[in-house]
This record gives sequence, C-alpha cells and structure tokens, in this order.
Amino acid sequence: MKKLFFTSILALTIVSCTSRVGNASKVGKSQASVTGTQWVLADDVTNKPTLQIEQNRISGNAGCNNYFSDVTIDTSAGNFSAKNIGSTRKMCNNMTTENSYLGVLKEVNKYVVTETTLELYKDNLLLLKFNKQQ
Repeated sequence: MKKLFFTSILALTIVSCTSRVGNASKVGKSQASVTGTQWVLADDVTNKPTLQIEQNRISGNAGCNNYFSDVTIDTSAGNFSAKNIGSTRKMCNNMTTENSYLGVLKEVNKYVVTETTLELYKDNLLLLKFNKQQ
C-alpha cells in the first residue's frame, strides 16, 4: 500500500510539473492575496479536488472526503504552508486521487497566483495547479 501511495504522489507530481512550468520564475516573489477564493484542480482526474482559502484556514473536497487545515500565507514572499490537515473518513471505491492530493498538499511551501490560476510549489517544483472556480 505504501508503494502505491508514493507512486501515486510521484505520478501526480510529474503530471503537474510537465503540464506547465511557466510561472516558475515568479516563485518566491510577492503575490496577490488569495484569501476568500475558491479553486478546482486543473489536472484531468475524476472527482477533482477543490480548495477554498479563508483567513488562516483552507478547506475543500479531496476527491471523496472533505478536508480542512490551518494555513499560513505570506503574500510578500509568496509562501504557503498547510498544517494539521484533517478530513472526514468516508471510504470510496478509489482513494488514489485523494491520498495523492493530501500527501502533496502537505509538501507545498510556495504559491503563484494569476487572475485565473493558482499554482502550488515545493521550492521551484510545481506540485498542484488550480483553476479559479466561478
């Protein structure tokens, strides 16, 4: 099971990295505030995870279960850090997307935001890309 989990995280990371690296030069620079915004994962997966950002908290659906976490966001340096991620415990047929998503979300330390996209990075490595939810 551990091998499947780590393979899933690696595959999600590789797909995210190859899908777009265009904003990597903006990593670590001042970013606009993302408080009060809602996002949906841009990758082509079933049951797309969502991300809602509020003051010091994030929440959403990870593909099966709802999740929530404390978050620290520093707009002046583009830092983003989710801590103490928790979730509901519903069991679904395919937990791969959810397990990968939550595992990768823990690794994020930077963000780059445009008007319609949010990219989450570990240093200069793109981990997750979201589209703004209307």
